[in-house]
Amino acid sequence: MFGKKYAASMINRSAENDADRRRFLRSAGLTGLGVVGASALGGGALSALDAPAAHAAETANDAGQLSDASVLNFALNLEYLESQFYLHAVTGAGLPASMTGGTGKQGGVTGGRAVPFRSQKLRSFAREIAGDEHAHVKFLRTALGSAAVAQPAIDLQHSFTAAAQAAGIVAKGHSFDAFACEENFLLAAFLFEDVGVTAYKGAAPLVQNKTYLEAAAGILATEAYHAANVRTELYQTHTGLLGTGLFGRDLREAAGKFSDARDSLDGKSDDDQGIVDSNGQANIVPTDGNGVAYSRSAPNVLNIVYLTPKQASSGGFFPAGVNGDIITSSNNS
Repeated sequence: MFGKKYAASMINRSAENDADRRRFLRSAGLTGLGVVGASALGGGALSALDAPAAHAAETANDAGQLSDASVLNFALNLEYLESQFYLHAVTGAGLPASMTGGTGKQGGVTGGRAVPFRSQKLRSFAREIAGDEHAHVKFLRTALGSAAVAQPAIDLQHSFTAAAQAAGIVAKGHSFDAFACEENFLLAAFLFEDVGVTAYKGAAPLVQNKTYLEAAAGILATEAYHAANVRTELYQTHTGLLGTGLFGRDLREAAGKFSDARDSLDGKSDDDQGIVDSNGQANIVPTDGNGVAYSRSAPNVLNIVYLTPKQASSGGFFPAGVNGDIITSSNNS
């Protein structure tokens, strides 16, 4: 999980305010007493929604808890990345400027273009995911209101090449264009989707407000659907001619290399899994022996998107870092 000592030292809980909380309830469709219920009126677990922001922050800091707004803003950074990737792949353009402003340094997108899909099925699938990710950005920005962070600078060009070279998917000196063909697109989507699932699961125990938690759980479920479908497509699209410089044509093997690369970045535990197991059988749902999906801490998620096993505050897909309170990766080197 995030680690409460880490959280306590880094998080300024003043980002939340009463208006932002009420805005979240409205955007989630939960303004009625049917969800908040008598517990909120009687000072129960959700009463912080109506408490003064300073009192809520003081109480949470005393308990060593992480700000819900900080957790949601961390998620918003990741949603910006996914949304820009899928929207560019499907439409050739990204988020409108009206959906990228906020607190922190706003940045643009490097790279990205429409994928020349051959399969109408895959094009339709990609369009659906793009719509979901666009909706996630809109929902989180509405929920956070004035506390929402701006989109940071995003690199969809050099970062994919760096990741593919480090994984041994392309040779040194060759590039990996995630938008060149549908096979490359699927591998790039695989690189993102499993990270999103494990990030939301890792954050779940830190969300104190039950309304926020339910919304985050809903997004986690959506990301898990996306990840399973991407893994299935890669498993079924067993071979295919990929971009210049790719080693071989086996998408299952290439996905395994990306999985190993993620594992080498995010710590000593060997949790990440490819789309086939050690016996060559399908491994669409990566779980432990109990059938439970694993988690990643926020710093370890940043190790992957920054493309470094070292402690850093920028790099990879976020060349100037992410916005918000949670910005530093772990030192796993």
